[in-house]
Amino acid sequence: MKHLPKHLQPRWRYLAVGIETWPDAALDRDQFQRALWYSAQNLLGDVGSADADLTLFGFSHADGSGEAVVRTRRDSVEQARAIIAAIDSVDGVAVGIRVRGVSGTVRACEEKYMGRGREGTDQRHVVFGDAERSAFVRDGRVDVQTDEAFTGATTLDIH
Repeated sequence: MKHLPKHLQPRWRYLAVGIETWPDAALDRDQFQRALWYSAQNLLGDVGSADADLTLFGFSHADGSGEAVVRTRRDSVEQARAIIAAIDSVDGVAVGIRVRGVSGTVRACEEKYMGRGREGTDQRHVVFGDAERSAFVRDGRVDVQTDEAFTGATTLDIH
């Protein structure tokens, strides 16, 4: 079977979704996907929910908080936002859901709105153990390169 030409292929948008529940609540991917589909069907009907084509791409939930990436068609973003906002419980578990942002790729969605972006690393020369050494600094953490390997330190440990 041949692929469709690029101009006929569907265009997708990815919604970053934040999820909050009670700390003892347990949610899994299948339950959340089913809640998305039921909400779409209740809000838009069978034809509208099929047209929006909501699919759960990424999902994680632990200790009362979680996040998900939801894929939808480019022209159905506003409908997808309404569908997600209409979810108030998942299999009897009360949930608070917030759309953090919309992106054109999964990678950009994760980096911009879900905190999974690349960390900014700064390379410096520091004094550690009475010698000048090369170090990598990330968010207050310092990895100092010694003769054998790296040593973890804080900004207070270096001069």
